[in-house]
Amino acid sequence: MRTTIRDVALPAARRPALDRKSPVPLWSQLLDDLRRRVGEGDFEDRFPSELELVEEYGVSRNTVREVLRRLRDEGTVVAGRGRRPQLNREIRQPLGAFYSLYESIEAAGLHQRSVVRRFEVRTDAAASRKLEVPTATPLVVLERIRFGGDEPLALDTVYLPGDLARPLLGAELATTSLYQLLAERTGVRLTDGEEVLRAVEPTDTDRRDLELPEGVALLAIERLGRMGGRAVEWRHTLVRGDRFSLVASFSLRGVPEPGGALSSRFSPAPRRRTV
Repeated sequence: MRTTIRDVALPAARRPALDRKSPVPLWSQLLDDLRRRVGEGDFEDRFPSELELVEEYGVSRNTVREVLRRLRDEGTVVAGRGRRPQLNREIRQPLGAFYSLYESIEAAGLHQRSVVRRFEVRTDAAASRKLEVPTATPLVVLERIRFGGDEPLALDTVYLPGDLARPLLGAELATTSLYQLLAERTGVRLTDGEEVLRAVEPTDTDRRDLELPEGVALLAIERLGRMGGRAVEWRHTLVRGDRFSLVASFSLRGVPEPGGALSSRFSPAPRRRTV
């Protein structure tokens, strides 16, 4: 007879309280208790595995799987197939404001690192057109897989004019901010620019490189950065849709007079420089 893990008994002093006489299902009680513990900061270092939750709460594996599914659906935890669940430290970016992905990862309390796949000088006709230079212009190309914590976050490719960016070649960029390095070695600091964002279907290669769970889309971000009117950066980034979000602010200006018509209208925020 095959033995299954079900209703494992732990000493009463160690087991969190679940009321087995309550009409509230065990999965719902467990879900509420895990939400409470997340809110109290119990899992800042690591989130328990499926088996550890089975043993800790003395419930069935199916009960734990249902709770983990709901925590994933609501965005509390993330987990790939065969991987331990982790708290979802989503990276949020304001629309219409300059941001550095490096600094945003650090601000979310995650360790930032990159795997550099290319860092070289080459020509690229499409990138040259974006940078408004002749197609034969040498460009410095930096391609990285960006990590936020233990999991991949983004595939990032940056093109920079060679006459500006050659001093970067050979630099350590696995744990260093590109923008900081640009400022220190070349004096280049972005002053303005624009971004285009769209949702895209990941390829099989994208899924493998980013360890992307089934059903998760990618956000493609194309950024043109300028300094004093000159295009100095063309960037294409594919970022995981389950770990990154963009936030926009708006306001309704004006208050209707008592008994009068609504006089306010929706007004977008004043345009700000974006990079």
